[in-house]
Amino acid sequence: MALEITDANFEELVMNSDKPVLVDFWAVWCGPCRMVGPVVEEIANDYEGKAIVGKVDVDNNPEVASKFGIRNIPTILFMKNGEVVDKQVGAAQKAQLTEKLDAIM
Repeated sequence: MALEITDANFEELVMNSDKPVLVDFWAVWCGPCRMVGPVVEEIANDYEGKAIVGKVDVDNNPEVASKFGIRNIPTILFMKNGEVVDKQVGAAQKAQLTEKLDAIM
């Protein structure tokens, strides 16, 4: 299951992670986000123990969204060692997302 990432735990879960991280920036009212949500959950299950997969609700966590300049959602950031190494803006298929995640493993 994807982790709920917040302004409060972002540093601990994402920036200090020794594993690659996929962060899905989303909102409840966003249609494309609801399409991507189940895909992110599948990836979280597939990569359990190998990568951190989490979701940031931009309405409830404006600090993190602002820090990374998130203007469109869904936006998925791929991070390694606290750095953004790739991103996907807009809805995407599972294969596209896993390809990007595999590239930073």
